[in-house]
Amino acid sequence: MMRLATFTADGRQLWGAVADTGMIALSDAFPQWPTLRSVISGGGWKLVTELADRLALTHPFRDIRWDIPVPDAEKIICVGVNFPDRNAEYKDGQEAPPNMSLFPRFARSFTGHDQPLIRPPESPQLDYEGEIAVVIGRGGRRIAEADALDHIAALTLCNEGTIRDWVRHAKFNVTQGKNWDRSGAMGPWLVPFTDPGQILDVALETRVNGAIRQSDRTGRMLFPVARQIAYISTFTTLVPGDIIVTGTPTGAGARFDPPLWLNPGDVVEVSAEGIGTLRNGVADE
Repeated sequence: MMRLATFTADGRQLWGAVADTGMIALSDAFPQWPTLRSVISGGGWKLVTELADRLALTHPFRDIRWDIPVPDAEKIICVGVNFPDRNAEYKDGQEAPPNMSLFPRFARSFTGHDQPLIRPPESPQLDYEGEIAVVIGRGGRRIAEADALDHIAALTLCNEGTIRDWVRHAKFNVTQGKNWDRSGAMGPWLVPFTDPGQILDVALETRVNGAIRQSDRTGRMLFPVARQIAYISTFTTLVPGDIIVTGTPTGAGARFDPPLWLNPGDVVEVSAEGIGTLRNGVADE
């Protein structure tokens, strides 16, 4: 299964296919598609991967910096409190709501695979949240739940890093705590979505310094991915390249007593069956 990724080499941001030991740069061959978002929007996945099958490696992994796969998504929408026990973690005495909690993230708040998550000087409360992200391939408004999975182009992984005390800086919104520059990560690559089984019941795990902190299956989501797409597209038009970050299992650092915040030198790995592993260190700004 051909994977596509965005990367920087020699000061240029490129995109291409992932090989065993490096990248096959493809972006110069398709100037009409400057980013993977435009490849998706233009229906170019099959064409670019057919070319990749005929080309040799251009950039060994040691010579690249991984970037987030879709650097110019119009929308990145995250789903909160979407696994059993997550609602209870909030200890607010409230029942799980009938509709999903949503919030936006900006592309600048993410970094790529093998790049450090950045802890800002304003707070030590950098936390992790391992998730699967879906990339929209066919846009639409008021998409029927029964048709929703047909609108997915690709899957990737997300560490939806959070500055916890800034999540509670206001009465009811979490945007501040979710959008610190490079506090989260996305990648390493895009895996083409060809079968509903790739998302319906998939194992998802987060490890910190090798220790399992989060482990669950997407089949236990309170709001499955098809419902997410249908619900979100009710109020906003989804377009190719939009990203939905689908929710994290219980076990984030904030839920331990005392909390287990991330510190410089820590390594966080998010893994999902059929997608791969997203790995990031931690560094101070």
